[in-house]
Amino acid sequence: MQQIIKIAIADDEVLIRQGIINILCQEENIELVFEAANGNELIAKLNTCLQVPDIILMDINMPDLNGIDTTTILSKQYPEIKIIALSSYNSLSFIKKMLSVGAVCYIPKSFSPTDLIFRVKEVNERGFYYEKNILDNFDSFGLNTIEISEREKEVLELICKQYSSAEIGEMLSLSTRTVDGHRNNLLLKTNSKNMAGLVIFAIQNKIINLED
Repeated sequence: MQQIIKIAIADDEVLIRQGIINILCQEENIELVFEAANGNELIAKLNTCLQVPDIILMDINMPDLNGIDTTTILSKQYPEIKIIALSSYNSLSFIKKMLSVGAVCYIPKSFSPTDLIFRVKEVNERGFYYEKNILDNFDSFGLNTIEISEREKEVLELICKQYSSAEIGEMLSLSTRTVDGHRNNLLLKTNSKNMAGLVIFAIQNKIINLED
């Protein structure tokens, strides 16, 4: 039996929102949990819903509470939810900002239905989906000047593969506390706020790659 991917959508453009819903609902293993017109409505529904979505499709430019601010809030309150950024604008600055605050994928609104489904499934399975041309423009992270140990590289690779601290500890013969220590050191060294930042670091430094 296929795993059901639970989705929520936040977008103030009704036509775009409904179009995305129509595309997603054609997939047997994708279920819409709820939709929202802005960040405030999204957070209110999240706080009262019985089923927390696995993935949120988040428009960047929304009234009341935009996608960047909403993603910043949700990365702290609901770190288990994977956020995919949506935008009509292909502005690199907006994309970089969304990824830096916790989004794990970016989809332009010029997407095809096939692109949308592919990226949703990649994010659900791998935890992220980043295109190389976007990552190549993340020089501001200073990734090439950061040194991490071989052990930290091993831990980082397993973190990016979605293993828990307990699982990583068992695989590397380390205590869970030691793994958590490595995780915290990686966050500090890379100036990352969350998993998204660590994945960007790992891809750019070829610790993992987009084909893995």
